[in-house]
Amino acid sequence: MTLNIRPLTARRMWTAASLALTALLCACGGGGGGGGAGFAPGPLPAAATAPEPAATSDDPIVASSSVAGQCAAPRAGIDPATGTLFQDSAGSFATEKRWVRSWIDETYLWYDEVPPLAAADYATPIVYFNVLKTPALTPSGRPKDRFHFTQDTASYRTLTQNGVEVGYGAELAYLSSTVPRDIRVAYTEAGSPAAQAAMVRGTRIIEIDGVDAIAGTDTATLNAGLAPRQEGEVHTFRLRAPDGSERSATLTAARITRTPVQNVKTIAGSGGPVGYLLFNDHLATAEAQLIAAIDQLKNAGIVDLVVDMRYNGGGLLDVASELAYMIGPAAATTGTVFERLEFNRKNPFDLSPAQTALPFHAVSRGLSGPPGQPLPKLGLSRVTVLAGPDTCSASESVVNGLRGVGVAVTLVGGATCGKPYGFYPKDNCGTTFFAIQFRGVNQAGFGDYGDGFAPTCAVADDFGHALGDPAEARLAAALVLQGGGACPAASAVNKTQLALQKAEAEGRTYLQRSALRENRLLLPSSDTPQR
Repeated sequence: MTLNIRPLTARRMWTAASLALTALLCACGGGGGGGGAGFAPGPLPAAATAPEPAATSDDPIVASSSVAGQCAAPRAGIDPATGTLFQDSAGSFATEKRWVRSWIDETYLWYDEVPPLAAADYATPIVYFNVLKTPALTPSGRPKDRFHFTQDTASYRTLTQNGVEVGYGAELAYLSSTVPRDIRVAYTEAGSPAAQAAMVRGTRIIEIDGVDAIAGTDTATLNAGLAPRQEGEVHTFRLRAPDGSERSATLTAARITRTPVQNVKTIAGSGGPVGYLLFNDHLATAEAQLIAAIDQLKNAGIVDLVVDMRYNGGGLLDVASELAYMIGPAAATTGTVFERLEFNRKNPFDLSPAQTALPFHAVSRGLSGPPGQPLPKLGLSRVTVLAGPDTCSASESVVNGLRGVGVAVTLVGGATCGKPYGFYPKDNCGTTFFAIQFRGVNQAGFGDYGDGFAPTCAVADDFGHALGDPAEARLAAALVLQGGGACPAASAVNKTQLALQKAEAEGRTYLQRSALRENRLLLPSSDTPQR
């Protein structure tokens, strides 16, 4: 079997059918949680809470293939992924849970660290899956597996390919999701309702549908406004602009198409023109956009490059490989490994050593354009990446892959999220399961960054300037370093900067987004490993 890596056919859409994630806002105490789209997801329903686990389990583990597709609610009709009839047959939650346990035992990277938990103690296959993971911790004390998740298959296949989702088109940064809350606009999608309402970077949300967003206790109303479930929903916001002025805006939720590559430009540097690009998602559509961006910067004769991935949670590993190839010199990226995949000792996908090696792609993969086209090349021996705790997975692969072949990668900002792992998404009975199945290492064999990459130059995020503005703190520091200067000293001049520096030091993420946007993704034949 070869790694025939191709685009996935879904990204998450926030509809009533979507699986709920961690609560966005709470009235007091605690901290922010994970994932969301549009603005962010809604709260986790009480029904998803697992009961106390049993100490041991005598459940037999069978071959997953023997119970695959035996569903409590079999699907009928045509599977859009294959164009053929669904292969589901009548089963039960018990058979679905048996499949989950077997799939974990066969493919999970740390299958031998999973505690023996009785399936009968868990109400659904999803709840059972959620606890079937290693309890081990990283050196800093964080869970080693923070990335185990599931996705409604229909929503997943609807969204990944084109990056379409329901929302306002604003990515929000939750500088504080507890009272006093501080919710800011990180960036917007061009032409979206948020952009049309002039919700520029740094805009603060202070009221939603009449409820105080900073200290209000009606979190149900706040979350409903932050995470619209359906196209056409209307919510009213009170906004505070970066200059302190306040105004009201009414936003209507719409289908938003993400533009993963934005704001490609050339900036005058002390040694010559410096290229800049904002890269937010490793989507299939990013392939064509990155090729166009690198072509533009190459034609501009840049001598240095800044890739802004501070909010890039990952995605298709092929896209990461293509970007790394286009950045690095030919001598470093020819005949070398971008990322090698390390699986459990059972070698669950029967891959040879050669098949586990993902090269630096020199030609397009056909993710969003014609396949087999030679990629443009900048041939740089160094690159600066703007990063932070929301820089995750496939984005970290770009850093690690380039460093593995001797390209100097300078990180400006905060420590990255720490996800050298990935998976082959697997559908069973309408749920796609994402269980960690491989670790990625570079040409030099390094992949031990479960606590993230530390920044070369620590600079707090700057919500007072637009992304790509040479005066924005992280980009300004990058330009200074590229010119031979020193990393600027921290200058905490207000409460926002103090909060940002504290969050960066704690490795706390700002964005509330789905787990699907914090991945490294690939596929053999019919499904892609993802990172």
